[in-house]
Amino acid sequence: MYPQELLYTREHEWIRVSDRRGVVGITSYAQEQLGDVVFVELPRVGTTVEQGKPFGVVESVKTASDLFAPVSGTVIEVNEKLIDQPELVNQDPYGEGWMIILEIADPAQLHSLLTAEQYEALVSAA
Repeated sequence: MYPQELLYTREHEWIRVSDRRGVVGITSYAQEQLGDVVFVELPRVGTTVEQGKPFGVVESVKTASDLFAPVSGTVIEVNEKLIDQPELVNQDPYGEGWMIILEIADPAQLHSLLTAEQYEALVSAA
């Protein structure tokens, strides 16, 4: 159900890693729980984020939730489309709804993340 090539956090973010870069977004489970996303607040390019700490906010018609960094690193790109089209998070959470791209500071942090199977077990138990 969840893309196998991604790694996941217990807070429902995902990261797609290529070399020392990681594309980050929220899972389909997270966007379903949120409902219709109406606003996404993301950091500026050049911002340093810390693993497990908030890097932004996603707001829906129901609630607002912090976004947590899956790993530490520097933001090298932000999905500007989400400014005008926050609904992309709902429509395509693993594609057009991505949020930031990080230059990963410590690749060893990836070992603390969940595989697709582990993440599926986590949300199944919820």
